[in-house]
This record gives sequence, C-alpha cells and structure tokens, in this order.
Amino acid sequence: MISLFLRDLKLSVRAGGGALIGVLFFMTVVAVVPFAVGPDLNLLSRIGPAILWIGALLASLLGLDRLFQAEREDGSLDLMLMQETPLVLTVLVKCLAHWTATGLPLVIASPLLGLFMNMSEVAIGATALTLLLGTPALTLMGAAGAAVAVTLPRGGLLVSILVLPLTIPVLIFGVSAAYAAVEDPAPFLPPVLILVAITLFFAVVGPLAAALALRAASD
Repeated sequence: MISLFLRDLKLSVRAGGGALIGVLFFMTVVAVVPFAVGPDLNLLSRIGPAILWIGALLASLLGLDRLFQAEREDGSLDLMLMQETPLVLTVLVKCLAHWTATGLPLVIASPLLGLFMNMSEVAIGATALTLLLGTPALTLMGAAGAAVAVTLPRGGLLVSILVLPLTIPVLIFGVSAAYAAVEDPAPFLPPVLILVAITLFFAVVGPLAAALALRAASD
C-alpha cells in the first residue's frame, strides 16, 4: 500500500502538471473576482470564504478523470482487480495519494489567496481548516465518477457532471463553517462536525462505489 501511495503520488504530480495546474487555476479564479465585483474591500472580505471554496472545488475537479486512467492505459487496472488486496482499500489509497498531490496544495495556498481577498486572520484560518476537512470528500466522491468514466477516452466532462451535484453539501457546510467563525451569533462547531461527517461518509461510500464501477467496467 505504501508503494502504491508513492507511485500514485508521483503520477499525480507528473500527469498534466499535477498540483501546479490546480493551484494556478485556484489562483486564477480568485484573481478575477476583484475585477468582477470592483475594488470594494469590505465586499471582498465578506465573499472571500465563498470564493476560496468555489475556486478550490473547481480546481479539485480538474484531475479527477486521471485517477484511474494511467492504470487503464498500461493494463495495470486488470492486475488491481485480480490482486488479493481488497479493491476498496486500493482505491482508498489512490484517493489519498491524489488528494495529497492535488488537494493539499490548495489548502496550503488558501491563506495567501485569503490575503488577496482582504480576509481577516480568523476567516483565513477557518477557511483553511474547512478546506482541509472538506476537500478529501471531493476526491473520494470523485473516485466514483472517475471509475464510471474510466473506459471513455475523454471522460473529464462526464466526471465533472457526475460529481458536481454531490459537492453541493460540502460547499454549503464548508462556507457556513468559515462564516460562522467570524460571525459571533453563528455556532462554528455544528457545520464543522457535519463537514467531517460528510468526509467520513464518502470515505466509506466513495471507494466502495468506485470499486463496483471498476469491476463493472472490466466485464
């Protein structure tokens, strides 16, 4: 499993630019917002957590179609299906490697981009924390979509269409938790706990659905 994690980590970084492409796209989304809403610093600080979450969500969708594509192309997907290690565990390790290469850099870059949005230190910290807790769910639910589209030559659009509706609860509670950290009447803990629960739920359901889809695609 460790060897698989390191192998997928290298492939995720190399394929299509890996983390660099995601971070650049994240920065681009955040950078164009001030041009659209104007130079109102108070407005930028209010919408900052939502913009960071939307940018991170869209950036997370970029490389999901390549989650199983390399194994499909070199034939190692068949070996994954026949090995003694449970396929669900293999998919979970691949998701962890993919998130480490593509999702974690977004979390690391979010404090700097929060400064661009004139966000307070509390808002920046809360947004980074919610991204750390919520972005793994995006990868885990994206694994199922990537498995469904693994046999298609260009399944990136299909993966995005399949996964995007499922990401709405993560987006809602992630942004709600970030806003609750800077608004005194709003409780911070409940949306954070719900966000963690969503991630744990997809940690079970996502790899299982992806494993079933991979087996169905191989038949």
